[in-house]
Amino acid sequence: MTRDMDGPAARWNNLFDDLEGQLEHELGAEDVDLRVEEERLRLGRMSLRDRLVALQANPGGAPVRLVVGSDRVVDVRVATIGRDWLAGEVIGGARGRIHCIVPLAALSGLLLTRSQIGESLVEQAGAEGRGFSARLGLAFVLRDLCRRRRAIDVDTLGHESGGSIGGELHGTIDRVGRDHFDIALHDSDSARRETAVTQYRVIPFERLVFVRL
Repeated sequence: MTRDMDGPAARWNNLFDDLEGQLEHELGAEDVDLRVEEERLRLGRMSLRDRLVALQANPGGAPVRLVVGSDRVVDVRVATIGRDWLAGEVIGGARGRIHCIVPLAALSGLLLTRSQIGESLVEQAGAEGRGFSARLGLAFVLRDLCRRRRAIDVDTLGHESGGSIGGELHGTIDRVGRDHFDIALHDSDSARRETAVTQYRVIPFERLVFVRL
């Protein structure tokens, strides 16, 4: 009699064990799907600036290879990232130690290593508003160079099809507007004097590609 009762009881226990196992599996799969969806949404919110900030957070890492304009590649150890620009040291330059400013809008892409791809996807807490520089726009940086009367080299986009680099210009910024700046061009071995100025040029921010200091 006991054996007859044990049979149905055992079958019920096995049934509930199967149901419990199935439920646990489904909950685990749902949790995995939820994490995958959360990660997809997180990556969907990332901007190019966010990925540069993540790379900057690894100071011992390799320089970032930037593609500026249409096809120029330059290796930069990024030091500062503003609201719409970055600054850093050019690595491997032929003219000694060179610092640069690059508008983010001038970037055509990043050439990253496999490890840098992973580093660039790591979310940095508070990265959007971290530091005073993060709130500064390109105009502020150019106004500071203007105030210091710092001679600079600038590269601009050409107007021919393909948007290739329009060439190097050397001079001193005279004034900065909301979306453009004036630069007095002169030889690199002379100071900015009226007698030394060869040309005055007005450059829209959208045509600016690279600034060398």
